[in-house]
Amino acid sequence: MTQTKFDLAIVGGGIAGYTAALVSESLKLNYVWLGEERFGRKLLSAEYVRNYPAVTGSGADFAAALSAQAEKENVRFTPARIGGIFAAGGEFLLSCGQEAYSARAVILATGVELRGSVKGESEFLGKGVSYCAVCDGALYRGKRVAVFLYDAKYAEEVEYLAGFAARIDCFCLCPAPDFKAENVFSLSERPLEVTGAERVRAVRTAEGEVSADGVFVLKNSTPPSALVGGLQTEGGHVKVARDGSTNLKGLFAAGDVTGKPYQYVKAAGEGCTAAYSASAYLKTLAKA
Repeated sequence: MTQTKFDLAIVGGGIAGYTAALVSESLKLNYVWLGEERFGRKLLSAEYVRNYPAVTGSGADFAAALSAQAEKENVRFTPARIGGIFAAGGEFLLSCGQEAYSARAVILATGVELRGSVKGESEFLGKGVSYCAVCDGALYRGKRVAVFLYDAKYAEEVEYLAGFAARIDCFCLCPAPDFKAENVFSLSERPLEVTGAERVRAVRTAEGEVSADGVFVLKNSTPPSALVGGLQTEGGHVKVARDGSTNLKGLFAAGDVTGKPYQYVKAAGEGCTAAYSASAYLKTLAKA
């Protein structure tokens, strides 16, 4: 595992994350901007962007203008799927498969997944439910695994899991990919509940139960409470103060992950606020 140290890690490729990175660049912070996709699929697929000053075109037009600005201002983006953020020794460790990033402060700008979770999913988090195949796949060597696949772009993670698991039952909540691994079985029924005792034992559907030693939920946004242990949330959103701070010292949040309205202009404002707050926090550490 390789590890890289920064003063600030910004997690999330959308408008909130980009604005935080833009401000961090202007403040000359030692930062890293991480996310699965720069500016996000939501923006890129928007037919028309409303309610954002000076923008009068499609999401693709908006993204093109942002790209030009990012290049001019030297705002760097690092593609990464963060599987977990852990506080340790006054710093944060961000896991990303075989890589890890450490930072003294973090801005969480991961957005929200509008599709709801399956009953029992949050209750069995850490007891058989995971949101990162690369992070936890090796724990299920020779075992039976269920996957809730919300987006076909995560098919590679399913194939990765197939290298460890004896069998994978994949609940395809999107058009079913053509899996190459012979131990992956696509299911069309919807998962209704994750069941078990102290750990996951099965997934209940309208047609019965599917046995599983573990469940991997692969979708575009990991619940913040699953991504960061001990983080206070309310209604699936991160609880923040006006300066973007959370209950965890050194961790800030911005954008859709903090709650409605889910608007680009709100995300940009909160990303800016969080960056200035993180900068002020880092200065207090330098004085200590």
